[in-house]
Formats: sequence, C-alpha cells, structure tokens
Amino acid sequence: MMEHLNMQSMDKVAANVAKIRELFPNCVTERINNEGKLEHAIDFDMLKQELSDHVVDGLQERYQFTWPDKRKAILAANAPINKTLRPCREESVDFDNTENLYIEGDNLEVLKLLQETYLGKVKMIYIDPPYNTGNDFVYRDEFKQNASEYKDNSGQYDDDGNQMVTNTESNGRFHTDWLNMIYPRLKLAKDLLSDDGVIFISIDDNEVDNLRKICDEIFGESNFIAHMVHKNNSMKNQSKYVGVSTEYILIYSKSYEVLSLKQPNWRASKKGAKDVNLMYTKLKKQGLCLDEIRENIMEMYSKPKYSHLSRWNKVDEIGVFKDADLSRDNGPKDYTIINPNTGKPCVIPSRGWGKSYEELLRLQANDLIWYGDEDTPPGQKSYLTEESESVFDNFIFADTAADKKLIISMFGREVFEFPKSLDMLMQIISLCTNKNDIIMDFFSGSATTAHALMNLNFNDKEKRKFIMVQLPELINPERVTSEKSKKVAKNAIAFLDSINKPHNICEIGKERIRRAGQKIKEENPLTTQDLDIGFRVLKCDSSNMEDVYFTPKEYMDKQQNLFVDNIKADRSDEDLLFDAMLKLDTPLSSKIEKITIAGKTVYNVAQGHLMACFDKNVTDEVITAIAQEMPSYFVMRDSSQADDSVAINFEQIFNTYSPQTVRRVL
Repeated sequence: MMEHLNMQSMDKVAANVAKIRELFPNCVTERINNEGKLEHAIDFDMLKQELSDHVVDGLQERYQFTWPDKRKAILAANAPINKTLRPCREESVDFDNTENLYIEGDNLEVLKLLQETYLGKVKMIYIDPPYNTGNDFVYRDEFKQNASEYKDNSGQYDDDGNQMVTNTESNGRFHTDWLNMIYPRLKLAKDLLSDDGVIFISIDDNEVDNLRKICDEIFGESNFIAHMVHKNNSMKNQSKYVGVSTEYILIYSKSYEVLSLKQPNWRASKKGAKDVNLMYTKLKKQGLCLDEIRENIMEMYSKPKYSHLSRWNKVDEIGVFKDADLSRDNGPKDYTIINPNTGKPCVIPSRGWGKSYEELLRLQANDLIWYGDEDTPPGQKSYLTEESESVFDNFIFADTAADKKLIISMFGREVFEFPKSLDMLMQIISLCTNKNDIIMDFFSGSATTAHALMNLNFNDKEKRKFIMVQLPELINPERVTSEKSKKVAKNAIAFLDSINKPHNICEIGKERIRRAGQKIKEENPLTTQDLDIGFRVLKCDSSNMEDVYFTPKEYMDKQQNLFVDNIKADRSDEDLLFDAMLKLDTPLSSKIEKITIAGKTVYNVAQGHLMACFDKNVTDEVITAIAQEMPSYFVMRDSSQADDSVAINFEQIFNTYSPQTVRRVL
C-alpha cells in the first residue's frame, strides 16, 4: 500500500530531537505533550552534562525508575469500580461440581473484583502479557481522579466492541504505554498471592529490563528468584542481524523468607520414570532393536503424563538416558578423547571441556559417554532413574513446533499463532504447587495454563484449581499485519463458525479446555473419575445495582420512586448470589445447593458458609429456618421482606439463633 503524502510542513523540533537522539541517546526521554499524546523529548540537564567538562548543577540525582503517568498507573490500581462477575451456566462445563474458573473481562477490572475473596489465596500466577513489539495489542486504561469518573470511563471500545488499542509501529518505540498497562496489574496480582506464592512472567527482549525494575519495585529485590532463559526451536526474524530464538521468564516470590521455609528447594519432577523403564525392559525382552525401542519410548512421551521426561530421548544396552553437557566456559581445549565409533578425535566443545582429561577417560571406560556424529561434541550419559531429581535449571526449552501441532490436532487447523509451551507450563507448575493450590493466568490466551494443570492433576492425582482470565478480544484478520497472522485469524473464525461460537479469543480458550479435558478422560477412563475437567464461566459486567444506588443525590425523589428496588431488572438471583460471594469472602468455585424453605428458594453456599434468599415476601418462618442453620453470612434483597413486622423481627431472630452471622441486604 502506498503511503499518503504528508500535507504538513516538516516538524523541525522532531527532526532536531531525532538528531540529538542519534548522538546522545541517553539524553532523549518520553513525555506527554499538551494534547495528551506521547512524544520524545530532550532531557536538557543530561544534555548539558554531555556537553560539559565539569559537573553541571541540576536536579539532585537519585536512584529511581519512572515514566510519564506512573502516578496515574498507581491510581488505576487503587481506584474502585462498580462491576460484578455474572455466572454463565450454558457456557460452563460441570458448573455445579467444578472448582475451576474461566473469567471473561478486562483483567485489571477482574483483578480488582477478586481482591476481597482471593486475597492471599493464589499459590502461583503465570502470565504471558502482550509484548511491546509495535504490532501487538496493548490494553489501554483510563486514568481518572475519582471513582465515579473511573466507572464512567473504565474502558475504550471501538466500533467492533474491542476494548483494546493497537500499539502502532510509530508508538511501539515508546515504553510508556506498556509500562502503564502492566504496572497496575502486577500491583493487584501481588496481593492475590499467598505468602509462599510465586509469580512467573514471560517476556522478550523489548521490555525485560523494564519489567525487572517494575518487579523489583512491586515485589521487592529480595524476593527475586530467577531470570530464566526460555528457548524455542523457531527463530523470530524481527532483527535483520540475529535470529532470536530465546525469551525470558522472570520469577518473583511474595515472600522469599516464607517460601524458603515451606519449600527449601525446587526439584525437577521425574514422575513416570518407572513406567518408561518398565517399557524399555519389556521391549528389550521382546527382542526389539535399540532404534525400535527408542521409537516406542518417544511415543510414550507424546502423552501428557510423560511429556516432562522428553529430554531422556536416547537408549543404549543399559537403559534410557539423556546426554548431559561436558563443557564449561573457558574450559581447557588442549586435549580430547577418541570416538570409538569413528576412530577419530572427538570434537572439542566450543566453550572448552568441563571435565579433566582423566575424568573423561574414566567416563569413557565406564561407557558413560555419548558420542553423536563426528561433528558434534560428546555428552555424558545421564540415565533415567526413579530417584534421580535435580534442582530446576534456569534454562528451559520449549518445542514450539510441537505446540503448534498440538493446536492443529485439537482444532483441525492452526487457530492460534503463538500458543504457550504446554510442556514448559507443566514443568513450572509442578515446581511450586501441589494438593489444592490455586493457579491463575490473567492473560489466558488459548488457555494453555489450564490444559497443563489438568494434565498435571491427572499425572500426580492432585486437585489443583485454575482461574483463567481473558479479555474477549474480537478476532479480526484486518487488524493484523502479516499474511501469516491473517491466515491464522481466518482459520480461527472458520473454526468458531463451525461450532456456532462468537469470534473472540475466549471461545478458543474455553473450547480448548473442553477438548483437552475430554481427551484425557477418553484415553484414561478407569483412572479419571475424580479428575476435574470442568470450569465455571463468569463474565465481567456492570454492577447489578441501578445507578441510583451509587448516586442517589443525582435522582429526584419522584424519579427514585420509579425503581421498585435498587437491582437491575435483567439480573437473575444467581447473578446476585455471585455478587454476594465476591463481597463476602466466599470462593467463586464453592459448592452451591438450592433448597426450598416455606415455599421460598434459599441458596446454601459452601455448606452453610453463605446463605441467601432473593425471593419476594420472605416471612419470619423463612428467616428463622435460615438463622437456625447458623451460616457465617446471610444475604437477602432489601425489598424481599413480606411486611414491616418481618423487618422488625429480622435482627431479633438472628440474635436469638445465630448472633455471629453477618447479615446483609441488597
């Protein structure tokens, strides 16, 4: 496409800034101009210093990390919102029994809504936020000075209903938008983590340094755990000089001290090793050759239960092994050993040997060297045993080609261009979680995290629970730039049409969870009766309460009379129940029992933790029966009481039977 002719005269200031940026890049910063737009600007104090041979007086230097609108980003994390989460039974799987949640909505709003109920209860958070590449989508939040303004302007939508804006190439050079997006979300995420909780954040080169600074500020430098290197087997060609095939995962704890007490170390799991070794022994007894045995072992690794063992991908007459690195930085290069397969000297590792000559000879004598071909340095054989576990390495490999094949096998076509690594997520979830831990991903995408969690629960018979959060971003081929991305978007739309679903990312994620869970059940019918493959769908929406509830002064008395009660007419009793659960310390995955008392519907949540009745004309008999159950919380409509006498007796009844119950009306 031809570019439009610029009908404006040259911007000399911008041209001069560009020249200075070329000479003194450290003197160019970012600021918001008078029109509220982001632009490059000169740090004149720094420029003076660059052009002076002595220390120039100026602002006092101090260690800090800041950017335009940082204080407003902090405000965005703290500002209240008038929103709720509404249950959607028809899109859920096993709604009444599952303990998993899939939440659709802007994750900043969802994180705020979860603060009361899930404060300090999430064991692990993994996120893969949008990368600041200049083409990806970035959330844009409205920064307002008070709650009512924030409520009115909590999101920007385009004509298609997308609450997102494109970080265009011209704006992609700037870090400010991305920092303002991620900062408030991480502040809120920290509060959800348990004291021994951990957060893993995937990121690439563009923002890894800034993200490290942000996390040091939010979580504290002392709670930094690791800066992992995440290598994949496909190169990204965004650079004309180096094909990049690595990304990163930053790991921070809520409290390193608490984590150290509860989990003094993390060990890479080798569960399933016994099954693999039994398979090796069985096949060897059948007389299969080593190549055939290896082929069968690799077939085992294609199943979720054994995928974490895929690095043990070689076999010999002794057993199944992997080749461990025999090199180290600045190691000696003045000796080598002979490859008995070729009779030639082995290739010396480029970094140098990590073993002495004598140790190499000892390993060779004990047949513990894997030689490979004549152009490859040898490795040390490391056999797969049931007991062998090691501290988790900060270098982790992801087979991106395998993950794309998995998506194609599940959907019949490539419907997601950059799926997260299933194997990688299974590894990191297994490091720091077990039993009934809650794992959250609030940039859920194709829901790989949920898929990995179900696989792990099947493998080790644990009952971890997931909370996936995803903005229902519309899939639109016209909003992407590359032909490959357009093709994938069209594939996704065609697939969603085939199952009669709307064209948004959430539908891809939910369908993946359904299919992944069903596949595990179908392949293992005898051992998955208790495996939770369901999820409750909740959707972030405006408050259940009419506007008059929040701003009664704005309504005249005669207008207020138009409202029968404060609750919107289109909201169901179950909507009100989940709103109460959010506000009253009741997990959204709690078991809900619907019972009838004196002809009225009463909800019993989490075995009496919360009871609620939203029917009209509630009598003393109903209130008495509920009070006798002694729930921790009770909720009803303000307009539900049958007459004034019920209102008068309400408190007295509870004071008689259950004075400790917290009572609330809507």
